[in-house]
Amino acid sequence: MGALDAVAARVAEGRSVEFRPSGTSMIPLIRSRQLVTVAPVDPTKVQVGDIVLARVAGTTYLHLVSAVDTSRGRVQISNNRGRVNGWTDHTRLYGICVAVDGTPRPRTAGKTRTP
Repeated sequence: MGALDAVAARVAEGRSVEFRPSGTSMIPLIRSRQLVTVAPVDPTKVQVGDIVLARVAGTTYLHLVSAVDTSRGRVQISNNRGRVNGWTDHTRLYGICVAVDGTPRPRTAGKTRTP
């Protein structure tokens, strides 16, 4: 189980979590080790361009929503460099990134859920 899996488990329990992900796949939206805040998400409200914590094909990512298929209840997850990770259903969307280094992310109001 990776570090993001542990974060996803806490978010799935209904908690907002702050952590510092590492990697360069989300530059310039998120730089390695920047503090991010992820809150539980209402998957039906996710839109293209949102940054979500999701599990795709056995791996948990903090990546972009690149497409939405509402009729099948799923979203496509990609990094910020053009690589598509794949499709995942709403049950595997754990959270939405609501802030990076304390700066609120745009268009996140009304997309979080409370337990």
